[in-house]
Amino acid sequence: MRKDATADNFENITAIQSLQHPYRPVFLRLENPDDKNTYDFIKENMAGVEVIDTILRQLKELIKIRNAGIRTEEALNRLLKEQSEQLILEEYGVWVFYPWSKKLVHLLDKEDFIEVRTNRNLYKITPEERQVLRSKTIGVIGLSVGQSVAFMLALERVCGALRLADFDTIDLSNMNRLAVGVQDIGVNKAILAARKIAELDPYIDITCYTDGLTDGNIDDFFTGGQRLDLLVEECDSLPVKIKSRIKARSLKIPVIMDTNDKGLLDVERFDLEPDRPVLHGRMKLFEGLTDEAAVAKLDQLTPRERFDTTIDIVGAENISERMKQSLKEIGISITGWPQLGSAVGLGGAMVTDVSRRILLGQYNASGRYHVDFYDLIN
Repeated sequence: MRKDATADNFENITAIQSLQHPYRPVFLRLENPDDKNTYDFIKENMAGVEVIDTILRQLKELIKIRNAGIRTEEALNRLLKEQSEQLILEEYGVWVFYPWSKKLVHLLDKEDFIEVRTNRNLYKITPEERQVLRSKTIGVIGLSVGQSVAFMLALERVCGALRLADFDTIDLSNMNRLAVGVQDIGVNKAILAARKIAELDPYIDITCYTDGLTDGNIDDFFTGGQRLDLLVEECDSLPVKIKSRIKARSLKIPVIMDTNDKGLLDVERFDLEPDRPVLHGRMKLFEGLTDEAAVAKLDQLTPRERFDTTIDIVGAENISERMKQSLKEIGISITGWPQLGSAVGLGGAMVTDVSRRILLGQYNASGRYHVDFYDLIN
């Protein structure tokens, strides 16, 4: 007996609501009856859905990389025909639905997808190293500069899971350095980064903390489900910079920070040096204080003290002439610290390279480094 229209409408609304996650895609394997029902519902009942099916192209590439000795297109096509004829193509692999874009995409399933997507990494990253890296979890705090970092970490697949923390949303003025579109204005920065990564590689596990890093979620960010293997700190907040490092040090988690100007990169190996002072001990106002006293003092700093402490951390000697001029104009002709897209891109590359080597045990030091194009190319 047919259900009445009210019941149908209720079920449709419930189904649609279950498919509205802000940044996590929905995986549908059609041999599972429930997944097949959801797949049919998306195609038949949801307006504006775009179906993208390139599974034969992906399968052909999988066959090619597993048969690297094949020299002709004819031989490759013959293998593809033989293999595809043994499959129910619609049920092969997995269908991935992206709620925010209403795209339903047919992909290789996880192991085959990772094998193909990372094939051009070989042997700069060996198969054994690839397995090590996919077990790692990296946290990123601050998704302005951190967006470039997070995306590059995912692009190179330096980890299997990411935790992204940022309370802020995209503004038009962010778009000199963030690879976003005008349609993204007003979207939370962590969510937007997570969406971009999910569209690149839906099998990377992402958790967003859209309140930023807070006293209420710091434990979950660092240890929820699986303890972080590495922290990338890219936020503007001095209290968060210090609190996150104190937490990382207590858990023996290494920290990396890219500061953009003059290609400045900081590495703090709290995993190897658990008594190391945070931020290389550069904060004069906090000298001699316990962790508890330092955290308490953070809430009492004047704006000037915060600014001076930030300069202490970076080091006046490490600030470029253009940045010094900019700092004089903050609050007069400009409203915030200037950052260039090229510098943000460089930072993403540097952090990714060093992160990979730390996680593989190939780099075992703390330090401060510069990759300054003005010095290197002049």
